Amino acid sequence: MEQNGLENIRNLALLSHAGAGKTSLTEAILFASKAINRLGKVDEGTTTSDYDPIEVKRRMSINLSVLPCHWQGNKINLLDTPGYSDFVADVNAAIRVSEGAIIVICGASGVEVGSEQSWGYCEKANLPRMIFVNKMDRENADFERTVESIQAKFGARCLPIQMSIGAHTTFEGIIDLLTMTSYRGSSTDKGDVPPALQAQAGSFRDKLVEAVAEVDDALLEKYLGGEKLSPEEINEGLRKAVREGKIIPILGGSALQNIGTSQLMDAICHYLPTPKERGVAVIGESGEIETVEPAVDAPLASLVFKTTADPYVGKLTYFRVFQGVMDSNSQVWNSTRSEAERIGQLFLIRGKTQEPVARVAAGDIGAVAKLNVTSTGDTLCSRDKQV
Repeated sequence: MEQNGLENIRNLALLSHAGAGKTSLTEAILFASKAINRLGKVDEGTTTSDYDPIEVKRRMSINLSVLPCHWQGNKINLLDTPGYSDFVADVNAAIRVSEGAIIVICGASGVEVGSEQSWGYCEKANLPRMIFVNKMDRENADFERTVESIQAKFGARCLPIQMSIGAHTTFEGIIDLLTMTSYRGSSTDKGDVPPALQAQAGSFRDKLVEAVAEVDDALLEKYLGGEKLSPEEINEGLRKAVREGKIIPILGGSALQNIGTSQLMDAICHYLPTPKERGVAVIGESGEIETVEPAVDAPLASLVFKTTADPYVGKLTYFRVFQGVMDSNSQVWNSTRSEAERIGQLFLIRGKTQEPVARVAAGDIGAVAKLNVTSTGDTLCSRDKQV
């Protein structure tokens, strides 16, 4: 696994009501990005994310899983979270180390209790997010109805940037409302918008362009003056609006059929912020909170967000590096407990797979085995510059 810089990493929490299909979506993303060569299924107990024997047996996620992949020069660290509220600690842990989130909503069931809880967690953390309407191939799936339920619960800033072509047995693909092109099946080849859907797609697009114009004074002046916004202006305006939380894009597809997955990853890389853009809030030695721009050459600042018992290496500690670099076979300072901690071999994690690495740099997520004094929630940093 290659290591990427602060400008091209996305740490992304996947949230949903139980059964909306976020583990299947994670699997589809890993497959589409060629991180795995076989598309596993939850019902068969073969997904990369649900590897714990209990998860395999129950066909449900009970643990937070870290699943990195690469897409168009970007590294995406997917944090697949449990959907049941009993495991909310893992959900909050994922949000704490992410710059963005995807809320997965079933296209047949619409907004459910877990969807509302996921939204609430993101609101509390002021986390930029997108919504993926999954299971459009399912009986009773309806994209427009689901969009209406999303807007009724979460407000008018939730706007489609895609729409589905058909539903259930007639579901064929998606329409990109920004480019007014279509994608059939899992193909990335562009086609025309079906004539029967041009009016509806045009209506969705008009509302989106108007909302984008409203977040920028220069764009609004141009729009109200009757001028058309260029594709570049719309894209950059939408990018800004998503990162400021003024627009929540709605996308759609089917994880099981791998439809809409590539377009979702394109949107993740284009619209959701990088660690550098998001910044990091730290409490310095003076006790004051400050937001700093993370840098690889800054003193180490990292957070432990999960601890597990691995059958092979024993206690395994997951951490996110916010600043600086953590090196294998080094010593760091646990500022939470005011004790030194010896770091052994570092790993990059994908589900249950561990790949040894020499270091984990700012913006990235890694793991280390057999720490002596460190627990979940602790801060590991430089002793000379404590946070």
